Amino acid sequence: MSNVDVTVVDINPEHGTSTNAALQYKDPQDVPGRKRKANLHFSTNINKAIEEADLIFVCVNTPTKANGIGKDAAADLAFVETAARNIAYVAKEDKIVVEKPTVPCRTAQSIREILSANANPGVRFDVLSNPEFLAEGTAVRDLLTPDRVIIGSETTPEGIRAATSLVEVYSLWIPRERIITMNLWSSELSKLAANALLAERISSVNALSAIYEVTGADVNVVSHAYGLDSRIGPHMLKAGPGFGGRYGLTRLFFFNSWLTTAPGSYFQKDIFNIVYLSESLHL
Repeated sequence: MSNVDVTVVDINPEHGTSTNAALQYKDPQDVPGRKRKANLHFSTNINKAIEEADLIFVCVNTPTKANGIGKDAAADLAFVETAARNIAYVAKEDKIVVEKPTVPCRTAQSIREILSANANPGVRFDVLSNPEFLAEGTAVRDLLTPDRVIIGSETTPEGIRAATSLVEVYSLWIPRERIITMNLWSSELSKLAANALLAERISSVNALSAIYEVTGADVNVVSHAYGLDSRIGPHMLKAGPGFGGRYGLTRLFFFNSWLTTAPGSYFQKDIFNIVYLSESLHL
């Protein structure tokens, strides 16, 4: 990937410094001895990075809204919108903007409208959706060998060309068959749907664990047994408090719309988001 220059920019200088230093030494995520190469840069000069980039990845937080319409349910897109305005103000040439956060369906349309409304004369923006596929604790391994990479674009010739540009970047180290292209709305919804299904899976195992405790069955042995079923698979079947045992007690029953979770879980955030989306669509 030496023919691609990657610049990571952050408004917090401590983030860039700490990441830069960490990459000089052994990586803790199963890639011992890996060193930062000359084409990976860290900076706080956001405007310069925007000016020089062909592809711009927007990787910002999308917390649950703390107030206003959609409070405690909808995603707060303030950081996404701020990033889009900054890109539009600075860019003097055409850019491809890649939406990375897990966001509500149709967010790409809002990003495109912000870019168009604030663009410099003659500058065109193409917006892609590329839902995050890195997990905390396994990010490097996920990046090197992902299950799949999803790229959403408009179905116009310009949108398809933009998607092809991103496909070419990922194809430098990821097999082409693992890179899936689709329209923008399908791409945005794919991550929300995946997280909702994973949350439901963990919650189902936790519900079953109550039966195991009463009957004397070993939850680990039983989950291993049904995880060998090819229709089920072994992942996300560990019983414990909350989603995966990290976020406190969680109970999730989709069939009667009762949902309580402890704060902090990205599963929680995405479930609230998809429930809010369903309600907004009168479903």
